[in-house]
Amino acid sequence: MSSDTTARDGATGATAESDTYVHRPDGPAVGGDGSEPEATGFGSRGWVLVGVVALCFLVVPGAVYLVPSLPAMAGLPYLAAMLALPMLPALALGLVAVWSMTAATRGDD
Repeated sequence: MSSDTTARDGATGATAESDTYVHRPDGPAVGGDGSEPEATGFGSRGWVLVGVVALCFLVVPGAVYLVPSLPAMAGLPYLAAMLALPMLPALALGLVAVWSMTAATRGDD
């Protein structure tokens, strides 16, 4: 029995080198021709997500800070307003994030 890595295996006739994995980054990608997809940016769904993030983190807190009596003018009691004001933007942000991510994983724009 030899310790040489290129020695032939008597049973299979294969060399020890053919049994090891070698990473070749210049080779073609798995299942493709080696070309990467073209970057297209955010797309329309990404910009909708950016708009909802701006709405949730800038517009709604700014409105609460600048006009704290706005929920009372709409007829909401204080406790309901303090529960609903953070919940509605959070719900909108979560729904739009899931909507844009499902489109990204399907490959839609």
